[in-house]
Amino acid sequence: MNRICFYCHVVWGNIKSYQQIERMNLILVEIITFRRVKSTTNCIYKYNFIFDTLCQILQSAMYYSTEKRTSARSVYLIVFYISAISMTAITFYALYQSIVEYASTGKIVIGEILVKTEFPFKGFSKLITYLMIVSVVSWYCVTKLGGDKVKEVSPALRAILQIIVLAIAVVSLYEFVYNFVIWSSLITINALGGHINLDTISIAYPNPQTPWNLVFATKMSLAAFLISAHGFYIISRKDKPK
Repeated sequence: MNRICFYCHVVWGNIKSYQQIERMNLILVEIITFRRVKSTTNCIYKYNFIFDTLCQILQSAMYYSTEKRTSARSVYLIVFYISAISMTAITFYALYQSIVEYASTGKIVIGEILVKTEFPFKGFSKLITYLMIVSVVSWYCVTKLGGDKVKEVSPALRAILQIIVLAIAVVSLYEFVYNFVIWSSLITINALGGHINLDTISIAYPNPQTPWNLVFATKMSLAAFLISAHGFYIISRKDKPK
């Protein structure tokens, strides 16, 4: 009887569908009437019936759970590949156009080509927006696909990773706020002067020879902060005692 109660506890923790709940209710009825059975033959029959049915329900629940995890993993894997390919294509396109621009004009504004280029047609989203989105989505899919491997990392290495990721999060947050404030200030100055300019605003810092487009710097620093903050959360969560 103790064995049956143990299996009931295990099965209840793995039930996933309405049909399994109905079969479990039937088992509970059989357990309630189990002690009223006087005949040894009937007692053995009821015991075997209850035990076999519990095993079938548990097997069905485990199959359902495994199938669900496999399906979710396939979705994350497909989305990751799409995001990674998109990120690679955008990066190579930007590098190529930047090299062409530098060869023809002798100067380059970092990230400006991504801000100027709209896809799939003019007036639609800019490539920098796509790059920011696919960067964050790719990272999220990576954590869903391989986040459990953090458990296998030694506590010392995990602590080092936490410090590194926290430092990246702090720096990227500072860069985001810094770039956003300067970008907003320059937009205001241009507006007061009667000229609205949102996308081509750049700052010649830290190297005057290679200015940074502020739209590019703001969006990518935001993406870096989201990724590093989520990474710190993942590492810290795995580090909590159960």
